[in-house]
Amino acid sequence: MSAPSSKARPFFVVSSGRSGTAMLHKALSVAGGVEMHHEYMVQIVQPLAVRRYHGLIGAQETSKILDQTHAAAARCSAAAAWGDSSNKLSWLIPDLAQAMPQAKFVHLVRDGRKVSSSYFHKLGDECYDDRSTAILRAHVEHGAPAPPPEKKYWWPLPPGELDQFGRIAWHWAEINGAILRSLAQVAPERQMFVRLEDLLVSPSLGRSLFGFLGLTWRNEQFAIFARPHNVNRPEDKPLTSEQRAAFDRLAAPMMARLGYAERAEYVVNY
Repeated sequence: MSAPSSKARPFFVVSSGRSGTAMLHKALSVAGGVEMHHEYMVQIVQPLAVRRYHGLIGAQETSKILDQTHAAAARCSAAAAWGDSSNKLSWLIPDLAQAMPQAKFVHLVRDGRKVSSSYFHKLGDECYDDRSTAILRAHVEHGAPAPPPEKKYWWPLPPGELDQFGRIAWHWAEINGAILRSLAQVAPERQMFVRLEDLLVSPSLGRSLFGFLGLTWRNEQFAIFARPHNVNRPEDKPLTSEQRAAFDRLAAPMMARLGYAERAEYVVNY
């Protein structure tokens, strides 16, 4: 007896992280007709993405791994659409686009000041801490044994010497730059750019997003966008003057490119 065929439409929400990917995962999950994931196969994909960024793995092997994970999951899905909302995939867009020629991409962005503060204050123990960064650098640059596939080890390494906050600010600018460069090679009809701040206040943008993905929009879904998600400590910490200076030095051009240069840093109400 042959296996049932599936024609799930794949799509990917890519971002820097801390930008609403968990919220969007929840909103899309309740749309109906979609199998939705948040950081699917993360312990495979995150090390893969960093190795790809640093040139430690080639296109052929990367394509094979993605075919065995994301492409296989979409092929086997019983839903009409299959999606993954994951910042880890941001480094793998060319490979995903080639492996799944019909896949669509949503580039979700958030003010880099809020992203950097959120990573630093809420996920500092799993994002660019000094010890984990040094272990990965020894592997990438000096051939030391690879660390285990835990989140805290696998983040692309910035050039030069930066402290933890500086590495996080660099990451926000670098990953959004990588997304923009990659999507410049993808057909316009396969991609959509969304600012989290706009999505939170505009039901029409939510409707357009769902339409782009071929999903059914219901007005009550907009309420999901109004509540913060994936928050382990409900507190908002604006950047200090020192952090703001460091962030501007590392990320001001990307802030301007993404339309945030003239926006004041906002307050998150939990």
